[in-house]
Amino acid sequence: MPRRHLPDTLRALRGFTLIELMVVLVIIGVLAALIVPNVLDRTDDARSTAARTDVNNLTQALKLYKLDNQRFPSTEQGLNALTARPSTAPVPPNWRRYLDKLPTDPWGRPYQYLNPGLHGEVDVLSLGADGQPGGEGKDADIGSWQ
Repeated sequence: MPRRHLPDTLRALRGFTLIELMVVLVIIGVLAALIVPNVLDRTDDARSTAARTDVNNLTQALKLYKLDNQRFPSTEQGLNALTARPSTAPVPPNWRRYLDKLPTDPWGRPYQYLNPGLHGEVDVLSLGADGQPGGEGKDADIGSWQ
């Protein structure tokens, strides 16, 4: 059967061949393979930066607490002492609200507080993406001593 020549209007409506579609899909796949890892690394970097900022803000609020009350909150009082007056000893004599609310780390967990700290007078830290002490990369602890 001889191949008929289609008018230009019908030829435009034929669509794409399978090979043309496969070439486009391969190009999209290659671009995704190059771009996605870079975007994921940026997300981890952004979370680490946000955690460092929160740790610094909490540390500054703790320093103001100490200036007003001559001591840091105890480990038992924790970071909650920055948002609500502690009722357990040692009760701060000149307490005021130091933060409106406590932030959670970028992975949705509360920041940890130790008094006395392992790395300084007090330690404020996030346990990183894995929520476990130690770790490397995105799982590394982010603390006030860094």
